[in-house]
Amino acid sequence: MAIFLPEVFVSNAALAPYVSKELKKGRLRKLGSKVYTTNLTDAKELLVKRHAWFIVKELFAGSLIVDRTALEHRPAADGSVFIISKKKRAIHFPGLSIYPRKGHAPLDEDLPFMEKLYLSCPARAFLENLCKRRTKKGSVARTLSRKEIEERLEMLLQGAGGEAIQTLRDSAKKISEQLGLEKEYKTLDGLIGTLLGTRSIPMTSPIAIARNQGTPYDPKRLDLFQKLYEALANTHMPDRLINPSGSSLPFFEAYFSNFIEGTEFQVKEAAEIIFEGKIPQNRPEDAHDILGTYQITSATKEMRKRPHSADELIEILKRRHAFLMQGRSEVGPGEFKKVDNQAGSTLFVAPELVEGTLRKGFEWFQGLRTPFQRAVYMMFLISEVHPFIDGNGRCARLMMNAELVAADQTRIIIPTVFRNNYLSALKALTHQTRADPLIRTLDFAQKYTSLIDWSDFKKAQAMLLATHAFEDSNTAELMGHRLILP
Repeated sequence: MAIFLPEVFVSNAALAPYVSKELKKGRLRKLGSKVYTTNLTDAKELLVKRHAWFIVKELFAGSLIVDRTALEHRPAADGSVFIISKKKRAIHFPGLSIYPRKGHAPLDEDLPFMEKLYLSCPARAFLENLCKRRTKKGSVARTLSRKEIEERLEMLLQGAGGEAIQTLRDSAKKISEQLGLEKEYKTLDGLIGTLLGTRSIPMTSPIAIARNQGTPYDPKRLDLFQKLYEALANTHMPDRLINPSGSSLPFFEAYFSNFIEGTEFQVKEAAEIIFEGKIPQNRPEDAHDILGTYQITSATKEMRKRPHSADELIEILKRRHAFLMQGRSEVGPGEFKKVDNQAGSTLFVAPELVEGTLRKGFEWFQGLRTPFQRAVYMMFLISEVHPFIDGNGRCARLMMNAELVAADQTRIIIPTVFRNNYLSALKALTHQTRADPLIRTLDFAQKYTSLIDWSDFKKAQAMLLATHAFEDSNTAELMGHRLILP
């Protein structure tokens, strides 16, 4: 009689005869001590990884997840899981090793987990990870390093705020005597106090040091910047020199850069605002936006200025934003944001991390060789940090094109019809760490810009019209239209 068995199961005395019979017939496979699978095709390591916590709870029921596992919430890179258990012997499977040790039983603060296990509460996990424990040669350490602990405290502070990290400290103080970890609590208290600015002890993690120095940064964004840097450093695009007769380009750069952000005017209206000073009574702020953008894009001396240090980056960025948004005092022209901002599902860099993230991001920027590489990176750096309440997209594109103008390269404009392509490429990097779509999108946009005859306003407008540049991107998609090269 067949017995229903799940994909991975633990055998017992009642099942042993049936399991033995099925093994001989090749209908089961053994994964390790008492653990079997009905899956005859997938790799054993994959199966063990999929059912790791099931294996732990069945073989070590009542144990407490501790040490690095309690903070990482997953097996270590080599598959190690660390627990407190009455059992003494470690058990090994393909891709999973369970290491029990002696220790204090679960506290009231520890959490039930997976029905038969317990998980160390955060305070206990931090305290026990500060303990020095011997590590066997060639195996992963039971506890996280001091640097890793500092990083996790910093991420807690960034994500949950000062109150959460103080609650952690209070809880750790309460349980440290029960666990006999008073010394470890003193270290934890010093680390938390230093991150909060009330203490000052030496730190080892770059992100914690930055916090202590007053310039904390967003490490997840640094990962994105590194990804983009690596992709750009291995990208070789042709130089596209400035067309010296491109007199109408600054106008259309300002026009499209504002249109993409929702400041929508007809070309004629925008031209009247910029060239005739005709400010519509019902939209004075929008008019100032497009006028301020044009005054920067048309100022060759300003557009040839590019940062050579992080200090210069911040100074140029704030100055351009102040000029760009001078008609909107409520958004703090030239001042970094003081509240969080987001677009759709993208939550941008927290206010207290803006300057530090810009400074750290600039370090990658300095290693890029070509104007196109620097332009793409600079645009994404500003866009991803989103340092201001408003005007971030326009500032990002101004900084991008300044890199190109300074090197006598063709600017990049993003026509209205190309808006969805541009935004999708940004999201691909932000949410999927895919840099190639952004690079390809901006390369195409620069190539397009280089092929327009900007020497005559009407001729340029006609070419833009013929290539669908002014069409709404959503409507164009429905009609099967796209931006085409002249």
